[in-house]
Amino acid sequence: MKIGVIIGSIRKGRTAEKVAAWLREKIGERDGFEYEFIDLADFELPLYDGAGLPMLMNKQYDNDEVTRWSQAIDACDGFIFITPEYNHSVPAALKNAVDTLGPEWVGKPLAFVGYGGLGAVRAIEHWRQIASNFHMHDVREQLGFIQAVDMVDGFNPIPHRATELAAMLDRLEAHTGKLRG
Repeated sequence: MKIGVIIGSIRKGRTAEKVAAWLREKIGERDGFEYEFIDLADFELPLYDGAGLPMLMNKQYDNDEVTRWSQAIDACDGFIFITPEYNHSVPAALKNAVDTLGPEWVGKPLAFVGYGGLGAVRAIEHWRQIASNFHMHDVREQLGFIQAVDMVDGFNPIPHRATELAAMLDRLEAHTGKLRG
C-alpha cells in the first residue's frame, strides 16, 4: 500500500522541505508500507477555473498538469498532508490542489503534520472539515511543530515528536490497511 506524503507549501525557503526531510528519515525506519513524497512545488497547477465540478469529471481533465497531479494522487491509498498554517488557516496552494480534484481523494485515510506558531492546529482543524467533504478518514493523531519549540535555530524537533509520529503512522497504516486492503 502506498501513502502519499504531500509537501503542501510552494513558498521559497519553506519550512516544509525541512519537515519532509525529517519525516523521510523517521519513516525510513518503518516496514510494510511504501511512502511516496509528493512535492506540490513540482506541479504547476492553475488556479482552478474549470467549467465542470472535479467530482463529476471522471478524472478527465483538460489540463495536462492537472492530469499529472490526478495520477499522482490517484496512485495513493492514503495521505499525510504536510501543512503550514497561513493566517489561521490552510495554505492557498494546497487548498487549490485539493479542490482541483475530486474522486481521487474519496474515502482515503489522511493524517496531518503541521507547523507554525501553534503547531498549525487551526489549519489542521480546517483540513478536517475539508476532508470530510471527500469522505476521507482522518486519523485523530496529528503532529504539530511549534515555531517557538521545534524551530529555534533552524528545525530541531523535540525528541517527543518522533514518538508522536510513530503513533500517528501506526493509526494511519491501520486505517489504510482496513479501508483499502
